[in-house]
Amino acid sequence: MTNLPATALRFALLDGALAELGAAYDAKGVYPADSVALLVRCRMHQTFAPPAAGGEVFRSAQEENRALFDCLRMVGRADLSLGRIFEGHVNALKLFAWYGSERQHKRLARDLAAGRLFGVWATEPTPGVALAKDPFGWRLDGAKRFATGAGSLDYAIVTARPDEGPRRLVIVAANIAERADLSAWTMRGMRATASGSYDVTGVRPADDDLLGEPGVYDIEPRFTAGAWRFLAVQLGGVEALLAETRAALGEAARADPLQRAKFGEAVAATRGAGLWVREAADRAAADHPDAKPFVQMTRGVVERAALDVMELSARLVGTRSAVEGTRIDKIIRDLSLYLRQAGPDHARDEAAKAWLDHDVWGEGDELW
Repeated sequence: MTNLPATALRFALLDGALAELGAAYDAKGVYPADSVALLVRCRMHQTFAPPAAGGEVFRSAQEENRALFDCLRMVGRADLSLGRIFEGHVNALKLFAWYGSERQHKRLARDLAAGRLFGVWATEPTPGVALAKDPFGWRLDGAKRFATGAGSLDYAIVTARPDEGPRRLVIVAANIAERADLSAWTMRGMRATASGSYDVTGVRPADDDLLGEPGVYDIEPRFTAGAWRFLAVQLGGVEALLAETRAALGEAARADPLQRAKFGEAVAATRGAGLWVREAADRAAADHPDAKPFVQMTRGVVERAALDVMELSARLVGTRSAVEGTRIDKIIRDLSLYLRQAGPDHARDEAAKAWLDHDVWGEGDELW
């Protein structure tokens, strides 16, 4: 905890309140406005912004990633839906930091001071979002899907395909209710993310709404290695599940060596995944080319740990793990969906290719 900025330390104390709010919003299946407001009151939405936009000044990229690692875990422990929203906001802040102009940083500072939140929306149905220029300026056509916070976030950075060249990043208003459609978001887990579709057809972005040069979103290793951030949120969920499972164990279970063995497996899986994610955050901080396969391998490690802890929790707690409205049931439902983040098998395969070539762990301790 000593590496966390003061704002994050204050935020950590609100874990209980966020968990309670998370349960209420999960039951309703709507965007967690009060949870987000609590996050904003703690200034957590601004901590990891570029310093020019009012963010914390860190001594190094590694120090920043270590602090962010802890913050993402804490939010994930409290509520995975809120964790997904916060992680998307942080992704947007990273894009502003890397590719934003001085003018855009000043604009971001004003928005954050007003308590506004951002998201990043890249997933889209065919044919995707197009960016074209006509005599009246830029125009967007198309829609995004699985757009976290659709209709509720203040802004989103969306990917858009111009007539020629690589895709671009465009800042759009994300809170226009008539553009959002949440009717298909009927998932058992992550209900409060409000990840519906959002139609941007007819939006007229100004030049200042275009973030960075064409193709910057896909620059490696940042594009793939940035997945460590959602892994940190998922890790927080696994940690919360482990803690709730321990709390649910009665004296009989604690006295049973078979049950203790299962609990020991869950501890080892959770802490092992935590070490991988923390190391992935360190590798990503350096923009090292091997950060990409390292994070890809870490995705599989976290997925396996989460699946194991979910099964072990169900075995340890029994039917109580499936009682609707309990923390254990909510965490399992949320993790079951969140782990389906796009392409986990492909990510593991790409990591294995890199490891077959050389020991990606490296750092002077190569095995081959």
